Amino acid sequence: MKILVTGSNGLLGQKIIYCLLGDPLCMLPDEIRKKLNGEVKIIAAAKGENRLNRKDGYIYESLDITNKTEVESVFSKHKPDVVINTAAMTNVDACETKREECWAANVTAMEYMCNSLEKLGAHLIHISTDFVFDGMKGSEYVETDKPNPLHYYALSKLEGEKVVMKSKLKWAILRTIIVYGVVDGNTRSNLVLWVKNNLEKKQKINVINDQFRAPTLSEDLAQACIMAAMKGSEGIYHVSGEKTYNILELANIIADFWKLDKSFINPITSEALNQPAKRPPYTGFIIEKAKRELGYKTHSFMEGLKIVDQQLKRYK
Repeated sequence: MKILVTGSNGLLGQKIIYCLLGDPLCMLPDEIRKKLNGEVKIIAAAKGENRLNRKDGYIYESLDITNKTEVESVFSKHKPDVVINTAAMTNVDACETKREECWAANVTAMEYMCNSLEKLGAHLIHISTDFVFDGMKGSEYVETDKPNPLHYYALSKLEGEKVVMKSKLKWAILRTIIVYGVVDGNTRSNLVLWVKNNLEKKQKINVINDQFRAPTLSEDLAQACIMAAMKGSEGIYHVSGEKTYNILELANIIADFWKLDKSFINPITSEALNQPAKRPPYTGFIIEKAKRELGYKTHSFMEGLKIVDQQLKRYK
């Protein structure tokens, strides 16, 4: 079995590669680990050079998903049984101002991938977002709830989903919320690291006090991707942390965990912050389908912070 992971230099992409290689933080059942050990050929693909610390146990290919020729070349060369697509343009505000670039990465690239994979009969696991919803439901979202994107990033991800669903492929779409963790070299930020790093420098940060999210540990999402691949799962799955928090509450928990000064946290409303892209107010997920069909398991947010802390110690 060949599994190709796009976006392998990113946070989720790296975690999937390491999970496939046996990382114990990825909570995979023993029978899946046994199958992965020796039975699965791993191809990591990302734009530019390989930025994973570990270079053995897999093949690396440079791949720009917005380049049709490169997509066709890499897919036809390796003929993967499964592609886990983590590559995307995810900077929400940048997508609002760089719309052509956003559409190319999140929609047109999906057309290139689906067209190429249809010739191979491959299974596509595609990552999407909670932001396809407008956040007005007032409670946790299930997979059958109707999307209503509020900004261009969300629109592009929803249109990318539609490309996948209209294809002749066997597919699974995993929607997720605020993914956090540590990449090799600690070169990328996310909500947890943004709060921690700024408070350590004693820099004031504006933190939204009227939005709610369920943060997702990157190893947990990687686990769900691999389970979907190994089980041949099809359909839409909501995959996130178990609990939904106010973002201000998350910042305070992060500050308390690392014993940082919370006086530098400035609570602010969405209206006052006035970001280019309007965010949905509340996007928690019901994750029972992923638990039931994928065997999805989660770490609590506190457990996730402990894992992040251990990983950060490698870079001190």
